[in-house]
Amino acid sequence: MRVLITGMGGELGTRVANLLEADERIEAIVGVDIEPPRRRLTRATFHRIDPRNRIRTADVVHQFRPTAVAHLGTYEPNARSDPKAALERTAAGSIAALGAAAACGTVDRFVVRSGIEVYGRRAGRSPRPDEDADLDPTSPWGHSLRHAEMIAREAGAATGASVTLVRTAPLVGPHFPSPLGRVLRQLAVPVSPHDPAFCVLHQEDAAGALVAALHQPFDGPVNVVGAGTTTVARAILGGRRLPVFVWGPGWRAARAVAELTGAPIPEHVQELLRRGRLATGERVQDRIGFTPTHTTPEVIEQLYAWPEVTYLTAKVAAA
Repeated sequence: MRVLITGMGGELGTRVANLLEADERIEAIVGVDIEPPRRRLTRATFHRIDPRNRIRTADVVHQFRPTAVAHLGTYEPNARSDPKAALERTAAGSIAALGAAAACGTVDRFVVRSGIEVYGRRAGRSPRPDEDADLDPTSPWGHSLRHAEMIAREAGAATGASVTLVRTAPLVGPHFPSPLGRVLRQLAVPVSPHDPAFCVLHQEDAAGALVAALHQPFDGPVNVVGAGTTTVARAILGGRRLPVFVWGPGWRAARAVAELTGAPIPEHVQELLRRGRLATGERVQDRIGFTPTHTTPEVIEQLYAWPEVTYLTAKVAAA
């Protein structure tokens, strides 16, 4: 297997590359992203390219001629990019990388990092959708993911390759650039009075699921969520934070304050805080042979166990 990894520079992409490097069945790995990988890589080759540069992206893909694509270049707003750039990079990168890979004629499987945000949280819909639920995103991030899924399906249809759409719960973990994680770690956190439930997925489980999908390709979507649930207030109180109950127009002020404190609240995170976010992940073992090892309560506990930065002061001046 010759694997192309888009979004390799992020925590998730780098971890997937590490896992593939340790697998002798993988012949070669090439990655592209806006910034270098976060960990040391030994066999993979990395190209620093902004996904909006379609010509350079296509050139790298054509030269590599992958047999498998792990499309992790779906950029969550306020994770590693501001909302506008994130949506632009996801759209342009999906078109460039998946289109070029399909044109190579060598790819037999596509694996796409998507999210349960594609189901939306519109009133009257099931609060816990499974993979058969209609897609009805209600946030820019959800629409962006649905667009990436559509491009991947078109690439698969053009080549006859399988397309595994890995729809993860919101990713949270130690040192992971998660806008939800940043908000929950603030001293005071806005929450809806009815205290909605949500689930999350640990970053290691997300990486494991994506690698599993490469080895056991499934043509269709699969939800990957941490077992169990929590509520916003329960998570906040467990982390010894102060819940600030907000409703109606108060959310606009809450978002303005969060922006000033360095934890901006993009629309999909506000949607989770107001309405919750759940999905059924009962088919993941059958479809890609993987089961998450971290429960939602465990992931939230780890989030708050992550120590704050401690600044050290030198006692003796350097010579």
